[in-house]
Amino acid sequence: MSLDFTPTTVADIDPERRPSVGLALVPVFAVVVFLGVGSAVLGLDPHVPLLWSIVFTGAFGHYLGYAWEDLYDGIANGLLMGLQALLIIFTIYALIATWVDAGTIPAMMYYGLELLTPSVFLPVAAVLAAVVAFSIGSSWTTVGTLGVAFVGIGEGLGVPAAMTVGAVLSGAYAGDKQSPLSDTTNLAAGVTNTPLYDHIRRMRTGTAVAFGVAVAIFAVLGLQSSGAVPADRVAEIQTALAGAYDVSLLVFLPLVVTFGLALRGYPALPTLVVGAIAGVATSMLVQGTGFVPAWEVFMGGTAPETGTDLVDGLLETGGLTGSAWTITVVVAALVLGGLLEKTGVLAVLAHRLSQGVRSSGGLIAGTGVSAIAINALTAQQYMSIVLPGMTLRNLYEEFGLDSDELSRAVEAAGTPTGALIPWHAGGVFMASATGVPTLEYAPYYLFGLLSPLVLFAMAATGFGVPTTRRSERAQTAD
Repeated sequence: MSLDFTPTTVADIDPERRPSVGLALVPVFAVVVFLGVGSAVLGLDPHVPLLWSIVFTGAFGHYLGYAWEDLYDGIANGLLMGLQALLIIFTIYALIATWVDAGTIPAMMYYGLELLTPSVFLPVAAVLAAVVAFSIGSSWTTVGTLGVAFVGIGEGLGVPAAMTVGAVLSGAYAGDKQSPLSDTTNLAAGVTNTPLYDHIRRMRTGTAVAFGVAVAIFAVLGLQSSGAVPADRVAEIQTALAGAYDVSLLVFLPLVVTFGLALRGYPALPTLVVGAIAGVATSMLVQGTGFVPAWEVFMGGTAPETGTDLVDGLLETGGLTGSAWTITVVVAALVLGGLLEKTGVLAVLAHRLSQGVRSSGGLIAGTGVSAIAINALTAQQYMSIVLPGMTLRNLYEEFGLDSDELSRAVEAAGTPTGALIPWHAGGVFMASATGVPTLEYAPYYLFGLLSPLVLFAMAATGFGVPTTRRSERAQTAD
């Protein structure tokens, strides 16, 4: 992802319009109240609380002296930062529908039910998701394809869907964080002026610890949920799948095409578009779908009638038009984040954080906390990487820390935690793609919970934090 946006710093803000720390907390508190009351108490969809937050923050900006043109620029910057995420959401919704119609996802479910057992399913799902995400550099693509199939397999094996989604997300984000093909990995390295592979090496220990613990816990959960599966349940699901779809090996063509392009380093968006087109072609060639009906699936989704309600529910999709609910939530959240950035709220709070740092460990932990907070306020992981990554670079220099410590902190806390937030682009997409609400899978999304905790533990103990800067070590070696 190219960076066409430079975040506002305290020095950039006109002193007459610069909010104090106390004043900057007002819209933050309002957002928390609106989202908490609107979603948790009143049971509203997040659109309405987000609209309240946007209106309040816009009025706050007007109070500070910002004209509508200034606020509009902030909105545009927020949308620009999230544009790739929006386009990927559109495309993955269409891709999932075409892969269902092509028989790709039904076949993955069919063969997965033959190969996996409840006791090993969760750790295997996590590890396979990690391998795929590392190979293609995309956690979202992994969840939207492999993850959807695993939810169906888990249902057949009697594993709770929330556990399955937690395992898949844990593997997908762990693999994504270590992949040189990942957009967030490259972004974290880029905004902190860190060589890419230095950044990946610095993340390796924390990622391995967090993911290793997560897999161990999934193994225990798998043993606890490995009760006897009704003898006819798997057979019933497989019969329904085989009766409605041709599950020959040819239906894996879209999977091979998509992952093959990703492995060759093609960007995520065009790769997903080609994958969706491959799904349409496979629907026509293998399943016998007509040209027009195949493209109608691309647009409107699937509503299979396999004779089994469970299978019908798992394979029902919305297609491109079905992404409207998700897209509107993400757009509203991006608008809010752009306004909070433009009005200087985020810059003032980040500056206050830098003033309160007293140690290198505190700086690293504070960076992680700021990344999580920005995730919650701006609803997309790019901003959680860019803002602290660019505004705290000089402070890391002052504390004698290499830039890869900063890049590690923003990605370890910023990238995986977005899927834990119900109104975040990641949380909205994962819930919509898998059919499991964010707050239901969140307790089982162990890597998202453990990754920042491991970062904080390493910062507190000094483990993995060098006491001498790499440049100084290099000079000594010479």
